[in-house]
Amino acid sequence: MLQRAASGHILLAPAPRAVADILDSDDLAQLHALGDLIVHEAGPVTDEDFDAIAADTKIIIGQIDLPESRLSKARSLKAIFNVEGNFLPNVDYGYCFQHGIRVLCIGPVFTEPVAEAALGMAIDLARGITRSDRNFREGTEEYGLAANREAFSLFRQDVGFIGLGDLGRAILPLLQSFHCHIRAYDPWLPEEYLRMLGCDAASLEEVLRLSRVIFVVAGATSENQGFLGPQQFSQMQSGAALVLVSRAAVVDFDSLVDFARRGRIRVATDVFPQEPLPADHPARRAGNMLLCAHQAGALETTIRQIGKLVVADAKLIMRGLPPVLCKSAQPETVALSRSKPVAKT
Repeated sequence: MLQRAASGHILLAPAPRAVADILDSDDLAQLHALGDLIVHEAGPVTDEDFDAIAADTKIIIGQIDLPESRLSKARSLKAIFNVEGNFLPNVDYGYCFQHGIRVLCIGPVFTEPVAEAALGMAIDLARGITRSDRNFREGTEEYGLAANREAFSLFRQDVGFIGLGDLGRAILPLLQSFHCHIRAYDPWLPEEYLRMLGCDAASLEEVLRLSRVIFVVAGATSENQGFLGPQQFSQMQSGAALVLVSRAAVVDFDSLVDFARRGRIRVATDVFPQEPLPADHPARRAGNMLLCAHQAGALETTIRQIGKLVVADAKLIMRGLPPVLCKSAQPETVALSRSKPVAKT
């Protein structure tokens, strides 16, 4: 059971993440300096646990269940930090917006490493690096031009984005040196904003039909579950490359695998509808697919950076200032999110 401190201010219950993974000794010292730090890592936070500290708690760090019945007891609560990475349906967001409680997540910490991996996947699909390695190991390699008959360069290529949130915006500067012609489809963003980012605003059909490389970086919402399916994949150029690094829920995954297996398109994915991927899943046998085990953002240095973002924004909030590093839940869109919790990473 949690013990009530003299002036309980901060509840740290980060499961499925571990405290030691995301917070170093300096981070913990800074949280202690903000108030009494209560750490809970042994199982879920029960109602009894929560009720014992609720009235004096200023900040909650973690993904514990926070329905109105709990939030109404936390009369001093200023902010909730989700350190898993997505806005999950564990919080009564309407209550938080109504009562001035900030709900934040550390998603931005993953944008750079995932963007880097996405670029690597795109280059691999275009140049056939992994395919060449497989051929070498099987003794069927070819040399020079013969090995590159299906390859293409990313330089001055037509590139498309489906979705252009934080992750898409992190990929854009990595493409600058390739001088690509970039089109973007994002129904949540105005055309003028896309133009300011150096992209041509385009329809979904235009992105699919005109792009040689497509980055699918749209988050999963109630409005786009499986919205990329056979009809959309059939609009892509033959041999075009699709890089999926957001959420598998936005595609009809079986259809995606089928189009790759038949050689119609090239696919790289870091996400799957079920993780771990079943041993007999057809994706494992699709030669035109590049598979990564949801590892694009899971660097030790990245996970450690989570604590830095949380501590910095917590200090601002305790001073009565707005957070600047973590992502804030927006009342217009957070209820649409359909991201699933991730396993401990």
